[in-house]
Amino acid sequence: MTSLELHADPVDITAALVDIFSVSGEEAAIATMVQAALEKDAPHLEIIRNGDAVLARTNLGRASRVILAGHLDTVPLNENLPVRRDGSGDEEVLHGLGTVDMKGGDAVFLHLAATLTEPRHDLTFIFYDNEEVEAIRNGLGRIERELPDWLEGDLAIVGEPSNADIEAGCQGTMRIELSVSGKRAHTARGWMGDNAIHKLGEALRRLEAYEPRIVDIDGLTYREGLQATKITGGVAGNVVPDAAVLTINHRFAPDRSGEEAEKHLREVFDGYEVSVVDLSPGALPGLNAPAAAELVEAAGGKAVAKLGWTDVARFSALGMAAVNFGPGDPTLAHTQQEHVAASEIRQVTKVLRDFLS
Repeated sequence: MTSLELHADPVDITAALVDIFSVSGEEAAIATMVQAALEKDAPHLEIIRNGDAVLARTNLGRASRVILAGHLDTVPLNENLPVRRDGSGDEEVLHGLGTVDMKGGDAVFLHLAATLTEPRHDLTFIFYDNEEVEAIRNGLGRIERELPDWLEGDLAIVGEPSNADIEAGCQGTMRIELSVSGKRAHTARGWMGDNAIHKLGEALRRLEAYEPRIVDIDGLTYREGLQATKITGGVAGNVVPDAAVLTINHRFAPDRSGEEAEKHLREVFDGYEVSVVDLSPGALPGLNAPAAAELVEAAGGKAVAKLGWTDVARFSALGMAAVNFGPGDPTLAHTQQEHVAASEIRQVTKVLRDFLS
């Protein structure tokens, strides 16, 4: 492929984007292609490059600004490239890495960037890198540090897969470790040691008995979760272990801050040494904001709670309403079976075009 055609059907743009390899950390080629396409097909936009992120915006003096953001990277290849297209018209399905997460959303935004020349809101388009890896590498964080004015707006729409429904806000996520110690001994004389792994039994029983909250916020239902995800420990097959670590993931509703969630977990696991190893606060729905309410209406008047964590939380922390809205089933993200319906890509395009124009 020599170029992207942004005036084309967003379904075709999706297929073209999928065929550009862009695993996290290797987005240079796709960023260069996106930048060139915007410069060719969207001359009405101010366009800049920041690392392997491409940013574009209108400067029309509108009373409000909407940000449309999508990441360009994917998880590693899993024998699911190049793109495969089955069927035709709205019955067509695109299979391949990134079709769901989230090159379908990127394609919609790129098409709108080129074709919406007189929107009723000023628009900012952000196509960024390194979303699928640790938060410290996320391109949005770099943009916030280096180009903060590009992240100013009244509403942010993140094109993560949402089954073409509005997913409002997002839950926070926290990972903790419980560390316990014991005393080594030969397993033939186990009574002379102190088994660290056994000491995790009480923590596992607390997890098994734990009843997560179900929280209603602005009419949306958030279901919290608390799950053990890993146990490490042991020295050899004939040695009583003297150390063990239990890793736990907590998904918490956005009515709790990160500090409140941590306090809660320290209460649940009172008596254990608790270390927080990762924390990303959630985002409240913010559907009372005028622009967000208008978008929900344009999408059919229905919104659901986002149970996972997405970059809407970054935008919410900057003081704006933020939602997830994109084609594709989020349960297919990161799987070998990723696929997206052409009808959803076109539906999201139509809803956003009606809302923005």
